[in-house]
Amino acid sequence: MFKFCQNHVLRIFFKKIFMKLVFKILATLLITTNTLLADEIKVFDFSETELSNLEVRKVRGADNKTTYTVGTNENGAFLKSVADNAASGLGKEIKIDLNKTPFINITWKIEKDLSGIKENTKKGHDYAARVFVIKKTGATPLSNRAINYVFSSNNDVGSNWPSPYTKKSIDNVLASTKKNLNEWITVKANVKDDFKKFHNLDVNELDGLAIMSDTDNSKMKSIAYFQNIYFSTE
Repeated sequence: MFKFCQNHVLRIFFKKIFMKLVFKILATLLITTNTLLADEIKVFDFSETELSNLEVRKVRGADNKTTYTVGTNENGAFLKSVADNAASGLGKEIKIDLNKTPFINITWKIEKDLSGIKENTKKGHDYAARVFVIKKTGATPLSNRAINYVFSSNNDVGSNWPSPYTKKSIDNVLASTKKNLNEWITVKANVKDDFKKFHNLDVNELDGLAIMSDTDNSKMKSIAYFQNIYFSTE
């Protein structure tokens, strides 16, 4: 009888220890998951529903709008852009805390580039793929400051210059078809540092992002893809 009771007590004891371990493991997984979610802020889903809800902005004076469609591959959803003498962007208002997640990460590919144009001039200011990060600094859109992260067709990574249309937007080359044509690549930039570097602004929070492929100045045709755009802690 004593042995039975002793074994029964031991079973209960070990069962309690086992359950505590299970709860600890689950709690650890939950904390880790929440931390990962907090450390990465996904910007776009690239779904049909999202595409229909994004704000479309046609560039003034452009003859046509860029065509945007969604698709999937082994790495998930992507956005395809085709700009044939066209210029329009897709915008999204979203608050990004740059003190927590200052790094933008972009996976993209250019299938058909715009070789031969001078991108720092009004006549050649076109990009097969670009991502704007926007900070509101006044009452009107014209007062906003922006950094235009571009996939250049003619310049080297690290090149940068003010837009020939406004000094409030800086073109910063994160990728170039001179080295990476028709292949997926992932790039990263510290947006908080870049606002300080290019605009001399201490920006704690972004107000929006936009994707654009434009060929209205060069009258050429480009084909590009965007995938997995998110902000991270490092």
